Amino acid sequence: MTKAILAAAALGLSSAVATPAAAEMELSFYTGWQTAPHSRISGDYPGGGSYNALIGWEGRSFEMPPYYGVRGMWWRDERLGFGLEFTHTKVYAPDDERSALGFESLELTDGLNIVTVNAMRRWQNQWGDFTPYLGGGIGIAVPHVDVETTTGFKTFGYQYTGPAARLIAGASYDLNDRFAVFGEYQFVYSSNDADLEGDGSLKTDIKTNAVNFGLSLKF
Repeated sequence: MTKAILAAAALGLSSAVATPAAAEMELSFYTGWQTAPHSRISGDYPGGGSYNALIGWEGRSFEMPPYYGVRGMWWRDERLGFGLEFTHTKVYAPDDERSALGFESLELTDGLNIVTVNAMRRWQNQWGDFTPYLGGGIGIAVPHVDVETTTGFKTFGYQYTGPAARLIAGASYDLNDRFAVFGEYQFVYSSNDADLEGDGSLKTDIKTNAVNFGLSLKF
C-alpha cells in the first residue's frame, strides 16, 4: 500500500512539474465592427423630474475614439486557459432621440469600458493551422459617462456602473510559432447605473455585438 501511495504521489508530482512546461502566455489585440441593439433607459433628470424611453444605440466603431480590445490569456495546457480582457466599446444615443428627451449629449463613448476575468476552451490540431475557441467572462463596467441636459447640467467622467459579462466564439490561425491572427464574434452585457450631476441618474442595461479581428503574440 505504501509503495502504491508513493508511486501515485510521484506521478502527481511529475504531472504538476510538467504542466508549467506546457503552459503558454498569449497577448491579443483587436478591433472590429461593434453594434448595440435598443435598450431602455430610465432615471431622474438633474434638478427634478424623471424619464423612461427606448433608445436605438449607435456603435460608430471606426469614429474616434475607436472600438478596440486587449486580452491576456494563460493557457495552462493545449485546451484550457484563463485570463483578463479589456474592451473599449461605445454607444451613442441618436440625435433625435436624445433631443426629444431633453439631452444635449447622451453617450458612453470613451468608452463603455468592460473588464472581465475569462475562461476559454480551444481545440488545437483540429483544422490544420486553425484553432477554434469558445470562452466567457464576468467583470465590471467602467464607462466614461458623457451626458448633458438642455438645462445645462453636464456629467463628464469615468464611473463604476455595475457588473458585466461576455461570451466569445472564434478561431485563430498560426502565422508562425510566435504570431497568430484571429477572427471572432463577441457578445457583451453590462448593467449600468450612473450618477448625473445635479442629483440625477441614468440606468440602462446595454448589450453589444461585435465581429472582431486581431493579432496575438505567444510567449
